[in-house]
Amino acid sequence: MHLARFAASACSLALAATGAVVALAPTSGAAAGSVYSVAPYADMSNSQEGLLDTAITGHHLKAYTAAFVLGEGCNQIWGDTLPIGNDSYTDPEIAKAKAEGASVIISSGGASGEPLAWTCSTQSGIDAGYQAIIDDYGVTQLDFDVEGAAVADTAAAARQMQAMKDLKASDPGLQFSMTLPVLTSGLTNDGVNILKAAKNAGIKIDVVNIMAMDYYAGTGTEMGQGAVSAARATLAQMQSVDSGYTYANLGITPMIGKNDDGSTFTLADAQTVENFAAQNGVGRLAFWSVNRDQPCSGSANSLPTCSEISQNSLAFTDAFVPYEGNTGGGGGTGSDFSLSVSPGSASAAQGGSATATVSTAVSFGGAESVSLSASGAPSGVSVSFSPASVTSGGTSTLTATVGSSVAAGSYPITVTGTAASGSHSATYTLTVTSSGGGGGGGGGQLTNAGFESGSPSPWTCTGGSAVVAGPARSGSHALQVTPSSSGTGECDQTVTLSPNHSYTLTGWVQGPYAYIGVSGGAGAGTWSNETSWNQLTVHFTTGGSGTITVYVHGWYGQGNVYADDFTLG
Repeated sequence: MHLARFAASACSLALAATGAVVALAPTSGAAAGSVYSVAPYADMSNSQEGLLDTAITGHHLKAYTAAFVLGEGCNQIWGDTLPIGNDSYTDPEIAKAKAEGASVIISSGGASGEPLAWTCSTQSGIDAGYQAIIDDYGVTQLDFDVEGAAVADTAAAARQMQAMKDLKASDPGLQFSMTLPVLTSGLTNDGVNILKAAKNAGIKIDVVNIMAMDYYAGTGTEMGQGAVSAARATLAQMQSVDSGYTYANLGITPMIGKNDDGSTFTLADAQTVENFAAQNGVGRLAFWSVNRDQPCSGSANSLPTCSEISQNSLAFTDAFVPYEGNTGGGGGTGSDFSLSVSPGSASAAQGGSATATVSTAVSFGGAESVSLSASGAPSGVSVSFSPASVTSGGTSTLTATVGSSVAAGSYPITVTGTAASGSHSATYTLTVTSSGGGGGGGGGQLTNAGFESGSPSPWTCTGGSAVVAGPARSGSHALQVTPSSSGTGECDQTVTLSPNHSYTLTGWVQGPYAYIGVSGGAGAGTWSNETSWNQLTVHFTTGGSGTITVYVHGWYGQGNVYADDFTLG
């Protein structure tokens, strides 16, 4: 982690006729039953720590994850370069939060550093260093955020798990989490090897905490559902290594707002993740970071001090804290409720019709009345609910009326539930497409798919990515995608295909963590980690507009990725 539609003619489009409902039901409590069930990260060295105090004193936050301790040889420092236990800036902040009633998890590593086991090869020194964190801050929870090339360091992983085994032997109450990068398809092979290192050491990781962010699958990625897919896939991988793992051993940590890859994790995505967690007893919910849980404007991705989306200050904290209350952690307000919209979008061509089921799940301790409303619809579109208010277990049907003069485009509509205890909102995206819906497949061929023109056009590339004379899989040229130490390299081409139609993308790649895929109305991808040319295949189905973006990228901190001979059909 850095310091996861409708259209119609002039007549109305009534979803009631097809059973589109707004459904309300209580949410079951998570199995974890711990104050640490909600523990967002706080960057302890970026001058925004005042938000942490506000979250604790005014927004019911009962636990957080303090980031990051960095290994420096066999010593440890905070990210501001001062030593643990003797940091005149960070140590008082942690003490203040403790005095305000918050518990802390100390996290080591992160995108710009590594935990002690990765920088020190002396086992006794590693054990002593981690014990010093426990002693200096009086904690029972440690987190280890392992990213980039560090994930592949099997010797360090073995030292890490031996240290945990040693410390747990003398302190059985110690709990630790491993925070690892994921795709929507789960952990990388190197991430699975971290699990195997624990198995080989004879211990179980208390929480495998997935970074549900930065999938580099396109800015239109549905981040809430992406986190759910990643969680399900990761648990399957965990159980393939140790059948004793359950969702109680899983943590989910998205990056709120704008991610490094330009995708956006919204408040609606937060509710999707919380609902999934509550239904399955997920052990921990977190996010990066409390410091970013406030609005701002800007074009850069992943600003360290704000989310870059429209939100109330600490809105994501408010969204996640009720989950802590469900688990007995003591942070939630019993009369509060949560709200989500699923699926989050629908589309249709002008003059046609579209149907979509809008489901809103609301959970709260009492039977208070929740009034439903919508805002942000463009001129010519009206949205109504029947009934207009609901209680726990009730249903409401959304009806959308779309005029024939509504301009083509995507429009975010905010669905809001208001009750005595407050209000919560979720975003629904209405996409209106022009008549004909986009191309009938005539624009389906990729241009310059073999890169023999000698230039990337019409592919658009970031960083130092370019067409090179070799290595080429065929012909005389191939695409070289060049990531940096902190940013992913990527090349994209946008094409318009037949809407709601199945296609297959193939491409030849070589290099570390080479990815190809599509984003847009469709979303799918795959990857390999080979030193020679190998063919990847991606099956996908387009959305209502038919427009998708084909991408190839390489992961930050890794070497060049080469691609050649794409086909799409």
